[in-house]
Amino acid sequence: MTTTADLLDPELDGDRGTPDEEADELLRGAVDLHQHPGPSPFPRRMSILDAARDADAAGYRAIVAKSHHHSMVTDILALGQGGLDDLSVDVFGGIALNRTVGGLNPYAVELALRMGGRVVWFPTLSSHAHIEHHRTHDTGFPTSVVELRPNEVLRVVDEKGALLPEVHDVLDVIAAEDAVLTCGHLGVDESQALIDGALAAGVRRVLVNHPCFVVGAPAEQVRAWARQGVTVEHCVVMYFGRPERRRDLGELLAYIDAAGPGRTVLSSDSGQRHNPLPVTLFRRAARGLLDAGVPAEDVRRMLGTNAAELLYR
Repeated sequence: MTTTADLLDPELDGDRGTPDEEADELLRGAVDLHQHPGPSPFPRRMSILDAARDADAAGYRAIVAKSHHHSMVTDILALGQGGLDDLSVDVFGGIALNRTVGGLNPYAVELALRMGGRVVWFPTLSSHAHIEHHRTHDTGFPTSVVELRPNEVLRVVDEKGALLPEVHDVLDVIAAEDAVLTCGHLGVDESQALIDGALAAGVRRVLVNHPCFVVGAPAEQVRAWARQGVTVEHCVVMYFGRPERRRDLGELLAYIDAAGPGRTVLSSDSGQRHNPLPVTLFRRAARGLLDAGVPAEDVRRMLGTNAAELLYR
């Protein structure tokens, strides 16, 4: 059986051996809405069970396993008797609406949610914003180890900016199941159309993913979304990951100030082969935000409480 010690990489996770009781305490009850374990066509350094064991040892309440390519709901169910059910941490999955699941597919969404999934990500790898950003920037995205045809753009709106009929169908399923909708890697305009449509359809749990990356939403846009009742996710791998890829912490603090700690969720967005483990990143984020003057209760809220309110019915 793989243990936490087996998972740790001396270079990527070396600080896990440094005592920090204050940061460790803030991880108790944490909820990570955005982890990337295997199986995946992208190289991963941990399985779902590895990720769950590490989170469980740190006292997490829940994690969400995300794949850009398939629903992980059945993977999670299959691991129940293989050790997952023996852990205290809850493990949820969902579905990302990219080409590999048929795109904006209400049948796939219905199946994933009714089998226990809690999160629906609108297009990520297949969004116009992602494909364009990947074409012109070093995104840091891994290369698939499985030969796959290139993604074609998936829009959620028509040429007039109106949501497509299949999007309305998906929104109705999400609302009926009271699941979490995330905007995935849609750009600002498509995200706004989706948010407006989701709220009109009765979706109660809406999350914008990493506004600074691909989405291209400035702090003022985040402030406006928070006023609509939307929660905004920031991925701590971008601020506490490998030094050569870190963004300035001041950017994150400005976003938190814009939306407010009550409308901000911190996720890891980690599990990739060359990134620190999700728990490593949460621990660093707790310490870094405390050192930046963020009150401990706000850190706890952003690492756990707000995500739990989204995830649990």
